[in-house]
Amino acid sequence: MSLAWPILRALAVQFSLLSLLAFGGANAVIPEIHRQSVAIHHWMTDKDFAALFAIAQSAPGPNFLISTLVGWKAAGIPGALVATAAMCSPSCLLTFWAVKAWDRHHDHPWRTAIGAGIAPVTVGLVFSSAYVLVRAADSSWRLGLVTAVTAAIVYFTKLNPLWCLAAAALLGLTGVFGTP
Repeated sequence: MSLAWPILRALAVQFSLLSLLAFGGANAVIPEIHRQSVAIHHWMTDKDFAALFAIAQSAPGPNFLISTLVGWKAAGIPGALVATAAMCSPSCLLTFWAVKAWDRHHDHPWRTAIGAGIAPVTVGLVFSSAYVLVRAADSSWRLGLVTAVTAAIVYFTKLNPLWCLAAAALLGLTGVFGTP
């Protein structure tokens, strides 16, 4: 059990810091979660990370479930509990105090400036998350093509993305991407 303490400590530090940066939710910090989990700590592979992200997104509930799954993969149940608490606690406390200050200064012009500044940061973080996930999941040009076509369909039409997911699953079952 003594070997788990360094991992639990690393999970607590990593997710506490990311919690404070996660404007727009945990998906905004996916690139850093990926970098820490795969490249720095080697808790998992790119494919493991992509699979855990898919599980977290398909499960009902908040989008910070990826932190729970990363913690679980790194250190079992204790890791899941530490990562979840570390991802939630700092941002909840900061939000509590920020909302009190926000409400107290509702007539100040800096509120508009902060809102205008945070919006592009959030969009950039979400786009960088998409980029990291595409690179982790698309291991061949065929998979990259499916991702690009799906993104175009979802962006330019009102088609439900689940239809694209179902089509990709059928392509996978037919063996288009490799062995079925």
